[in-house]
Amino acid sequence: MCIPLYQKVDYIGRTIDSVLAQTFTDFELVVVDNATTDGSADVLAGYDDPRLRVVRHAETVPQIANFNAAVAATRAPLVKVLNADDLIEPDALARQVAVMDAEPDVAVVSSRHHLVDDRDRIVARDRTLRTPDLLGRQDRASVVRRVVRHGGNPLGVPGNMLFRRSAFDLVGGFPTDEPFVLDVALAVRLTTVGDFYGLPETLSRFRLASGSMTSSARRRNLAAQRVFVRRLGRDHVDVVRRRDVVRGLARWPLTWLRHQVLMSASSDPDSRTHRLAARLLAPRGRRDPASDPSGDDRHTNRNPASS
Repeated sequence: MCIPLYQKVDYIGRTIDSVLAQTFTDFELVVVDNATTDGSADVLAGYDDPRLRVVRHAETVPQIANFNAAVAATRAPLVKVLNADDLIEPDALARQVAVMDAEPDVAVVSSRHHLVDDRDRIVARDRTLRTPDLLGRQDRASVVRRVVRHGGNPLGVPGNMLFRRSAFDLVGGFPTDEPFVLDVALAVRLTTVGDFYGLPETLSRFRLASGSMTSSARRRNLAAQRVFVRRLGRDHVDVVRRRDVVRGLARWPLTWLRHQVLMSASSDPDSRTHRLAARLLAPRGRRDPASDPSGDDRHTNRNPASS
C-alpha cells in the first residue's frame, strides 16, 4: 500500500491510522512525501511501526509523477494507492486480497465508498458500483460501456481499488496526460490486461475537504472528464456501441449537476452550502448523517503524534 503525500497535515494522521488498523496485517505502507512544508513530515515522524516506510522527494514533483513514484516505491505484488486525506475500513485489505487470491485473472478489484467531510462525518453513503454490470467479475467491454454511459466515474476512487503491480507496470502506470481522471483512467487501462472485479461492500471513505477545489479547477475537472469519456469511445470502438454514446450524452446534464453538488459539499462543514449539499446527497428516507452529532460514523484518531 502507498500514500502520495503533499500538504495534508490535517489529515495524514487519520489516513495512516486507518491503514494500520487493518485486520489483514501482512502489508507494507509506503508514504511518499512530495517535499511537504506544512508539518506533515512531523506527523510521519511520530509513528513507530515497522510496516511504515517514508520516502521523501528533495523537490516537489507533479501530482501524477508522485502517484507513479509511490507505486514504484512499493515491493508487494498487490498495491492500493490511498489519497493522503482518505480513509479505509478495517477489513478493506482482507476483503480485496481474498478476491485477488481467488481470481488470478483479475487485474483490479474495487469497492464502494462513503463521502466524508473535514470532521470524518459521512455526507453520502455507498457511492460508485451502483449497477449490476460493475459487480463481480467483469471484462473490459462491460467496464468501458458503463463508463461511457455514466459520463463520469462509476468505478471508484483510488482508495477503493487494489490492483496487481504487474498489471500496473504492463499498462504504463497512471496516465500522465489525464490528471483530473487518473483513477477511472487507470482502472480502464488495467482492464486491457485483466478483468475488473466489483465488490458491493463499502470499504473506503473519500474526503470532501473544504477548499480543496476552486471554481476554475472545477471547470477544468468537468472538461477533462468529458474529453476522457469521448476519447474512451474512440479508443475502444470495438466494444462501445452507439447507444452507449447516446445514453452518455443524454446523461451529461445529470453528471454536471452531480459534480456541482459534490463540489458544494467540499465547503466549510458549518456552512449553509455544505448542509444543503449534504441533504441532496443523502439517500431518500434516510437521516442526514452529516448532521449527526454522534461519533458512530467517525474513525478514531489514534495518531501518536497528536496524542
